[in-house]
Formats: sequence, C-alpha cells, structure tokens
Amino acid sequence: MTVEGLDLAALRTWLDQAAPGLLVGPLQGRLITGGKSNLTYAVTDGTTEVVVRRPPLGHVLATAHDMGREYRAMAALSGTAVPVPTMYAHCEDTEVIGAPFYVMELVSGTPYKRAAELDALGAERTRAIADRLVDTLAALHAVDYRAVGLEEFGRPDGYLERQVRRWSKQLAASRSREIDGIDELAARLAKAIPAAGDATIVHGDYRLDNALVDDNDQITAVLDWEMSTLGDPLTDIALMLSYQQMAEAAGPDGSSSTVTDAPLAAGYPSQDEVLERYATASGRDVGDIGWHLGLAFFKLAVILEGIHFRYTQGQTVGDGFAGIGDSVGPLVHAGLAATD
Repeated sequence: MTVEGLDLAALRTWLDQAAPGLLVGPLQGRLITGGKSNLTYAVTDGTTEVVVRRPPLGHVLATAHDMGREYRAMAALSGTAVPVPTMYAHCEDTEVIGAPFYVMELVSGTPYKRAAELDALGAERTRAIADRLVDTLAALHAVDYRAVGLEEFGRPDGYLERQVRRWSKQLAASRSREIDGIDELAARLAKAIPAAGDATIVHGDYRLDNALVDDNDQITAVLDWEMSTLGDPLTDIALMLSYQQMAEAAGPDGSSSTVTDAPLAAGYPSQDEVLERYATASGRDVGDIGWHLGLAFFKLAVILEGIHFRYTQGQTVGDGFAGIGDSVGPLVHAGLAATD
C-alpha cells in the first residue's frame, strides 16, 4: 500500500525497535483530511490504530512544524487537567520516512470545524462545548510548567518581542507577492509591545477544531501543539477570538472561511462572552487584548501566506488550498483595525 508522504514499510521496521508490540503485521494508512500544515495519518495493523504526524512536503519554514515540540508538550501534559493523547514514540531521524515524525494514540472524538456540525447538536450543547473549550484553555494556562518538566520548553522573557520578529521572519521566507498593509502591521506591533504577564504554557493555535469532542460533549484531546512554547497566555485567547472574528466577518455563509466558521453556530458565545469567561476562569487581566489580536491576525496572515506559497509550488497534499491566498489581505486589515 502506498501513502504519499509516509513509507509504511520503513515505519513498520522502525516501530519494531521504537515501540515493540504496538503494531504487528503489515500496515495500512490513510491521510486524515483537514490538515493544511503538518500531515496526519491514521495507521493500523488491522487491530490497533494509531496516529502518525510529520511535517508537510517541501518548503518547511525554520522553527515551524516541530515534531519534537508537539511530542514533548503532549507527553508532559499527560495526567494534568488538559486532555491529550498518549504519546508512543518520536523519531528525529529523517532517513526513516524522509522527515521527523511521532506516533500517538488515536483518540475518539469530533474536531468541530463548521457551524452546520454544531447546529445539528443544538444551541444548548454548542454552548456547553464552547464553554468547555474556554475552560480547558484556562486549565492549560494554570499548569505549572516547571512541575511537568517543561522549564526548558521556551524563553518567557521577551516572548512578545520574539513573536513579532519570528512571524516577520516567517513572512520573509514565504514572500512571493505584495501584500498591502502587512509591513505596516508588523511595524505597529513592534512599536507598541505590552508588558508581559506571568508566563504559561502556550498552545499557539487554539481553536475548536484543534480539539476532539466526544458524544457527551466532553473534550477528549487538545491537538496540534506544533507552535506551543512558554510565553504570554493572552496570545492564545486572542488567537481564538481572531478565528471567531474571521468567521463573523464572513457573514452567514461562513462556510467559505478558510479556517473555521464554528463560532457562527447557534448557542456559541459572543467574543465578549468568550473573553469574559476566560478572564473569570483564569483570573487574568485582558486589558491589552487589542494588541494581542493584532498579533494574532498577523500570525494567521503569515501562516496562510506560507500555505499559499507551498500550494503555488505544488507542495501540498489534499484539497482545499486554492483559495487560501485570498484570505491573507482581510487578515492584515483586521490586524490593523485591532491595533488602531
């Protein structure tokens, strides 16, 4: 069986040494759809099914798509109030399948991405799911990163300054066209960096479809930790709000949103309600949320521009990439509005 981006025979040989007994016999695999960044596969021996994660094909930006970072974050959070899959094995040797990768538990649950999916549940259940998503973020930010062995996971001092520099550098690495206003947004962010609060573990891309929800509306796992680090927790809630603002700006036909329109579902709390619930659950001052929203929109614009660049170079796997580039401009304009 051939699966693009994943050599199953090589994986089989490596697993025999790295995780003996986890999978036995010939392997079958399939690409799990929905990812436009790291590639996620379901792999089975016919009895047990696991997940394999690897970076995208081609044009991998420096510091992005860090398999070791994802693996370490989820392994450390095992046993905390933050639900994560069990981690089985991590491989840094690019000679095995052509890129670093890791293997983890396949957790049951639905990554709700579209409002229509939530609408089928009803407003009451949608509200409960959204509230639990916010509470889980507050729980993440309450984890003592030293106690779970992540004291070397990042450099909290100067985190916001480095974020602005990092995403500016990522932009330069993917720049293939003119993007109106994006340099002005970067300059605004650099000139008005707020004082940082207490550092926490930061997820880096927190939203509903990066979590799995079971049939009882409980969050069974938070996924996609490739941009996790130690830093300012307000960056997480701001990014969550920016996804919601994007969906609301798209209007009733939010299904055209390139990320998620789940916040348009009946019962989903408003942006103000999300922020208020987070502030109450976390006990944090959210007064600088405007600047953090500006950073969130800048970050999203750069990420989507990177995906657009890979798409134009024929280095993406799966569908849904054709309109990605059209979303970058509106994100920049939203960032400029947030920082006015």
